[in-house]
Amino acid sequence: MAHEDHGAIYDLLAARGVSRRDFLKYCGSIAALLGLSESFVPQIAAAVNHGAKLKPAVWLNGGACTGCTESIAQVDTPDVATIVLDLLSIDFMETLSMAMGEDALAAAEAVFEEPGYILIYEGSVMQGFDGNALRIGGKTGLEELDHAAPNAAAIVAVGSCAVDGGFVMANPNPADATGVKPYLEGKGITTPVVNLPTCPVNPEWLVAIVVDVLLLGSLESGAILDKLDDWGRPKYIFGQTIHDNCPRRGHFENGNFVNEFGTEEEALGYCLYKVGCKGPQTYTNCPIVRWNRRTSWCVESGAPCIGCGSLDWVDVGAPFLNRHRDLPLPGVGNTQPGVVAGVVAGVAALGLGLHAVGMKASGRMDGGAPYEEMKAHDRKRMQKGGGK
Repeated sequence: MAHEDHGAIYDLLAARGVSRRDFLKYCGSIAALLGLSESFVPQIAAAVNHGAKLKPAVWLNGGACTGCTESIAQVDTPDVATIVLDLLSIDFMETLSMAMGEDALAAAEAVFEEPGYILIYEGSVMQGFDGNALRIGGKTGLEELDHAAPNAAAIVAVGSCAVDGGFVMANPNPADATGVKPYLEGKGITTPVVNLPTCPVNPEWLVAIVVDVLLLGSLESGAILDKLDDWGRPKYIFGQTIHDNCPRRGHFENGNFVNEFGTEEEALGYCLYKVGCKGPQTYTNCPIVRWNRRTSWCVESGAPCIGCGSLDWVDVGAPFLNRHRDLPLPGVGNTQPGVVAGVVAGVAALGLGLHAVGMKASGRMDGGAPYEEMKAHDRKRMQKGGGK
């Protein structure tokens, strides 16, 4: 990198006790997350350094528990992710700016007047209660989103609530909650929306998207839209199931399951599928990126995946500690996995059903078929009649 790229970011890092080496290592992890080679590390580092000179960001809140805000902001020691977000000029963050009152609202309004900012939206869009929910500064939540969305260069919907309504949308959904993208489409607002589900969002995913959209120019080039799946999620984050990368995958293959919490099987770290793990049908890279500065994640801490990276995850996944033979879908009722393969998990449900035939034939699994993509070694094993 040129000397001018060694500016504000390095001074800020040094002041907060983070070395330049750690920062460059972190930029390497962002490059890997974006599917880029290590040769992009200097470009990402330089882009982050100049981030404050680029588009400002505004963080608005809909109907939520502020869990995504806490995921980003409440850390016990400064880490690179929060430093990067500090530098990227989030000019207004509704929850954290509350004490500033009218001054904070005026700052946000100044941003809204100039097209090209990024809008980060947390929480569900609450259409019920005659549209009068979530009043802030005299505006309802709907009025605030209607005002902020059109001039944004892009909207990042953080957390499941912002993506499809999340737990606020769960049956019976008295708030008539929905996600940002479907709401804006209904209003005819065409601002691009990048969806980052899970409950809460992973801070590193948000950093990667901000770097990709704002700093590497993928929004202006239109490249970001090619990186999204049919649900508006980045493929490089949500392109594989949790089961694909789960460290307990070997126990699944060997038929070693936890059937009840508090048992020896749990202490041995066996597969949690039979106690409700939704990893085979949930698409995120949680096992790779993990949480809390890559310290751990749900399954590693001993809890089954509850599927919060999927759409309508509360109604589809509950009860969370039960294994499902049927998948309840809104307006459909209880439906066998094979029937909804194209809706819930594409070809994954059907593939995992076939995979389970081989597993059951080998005597390593009883009871019904889970869902996952079929792997090459699984297919060979099936062809051999389940033998190793």
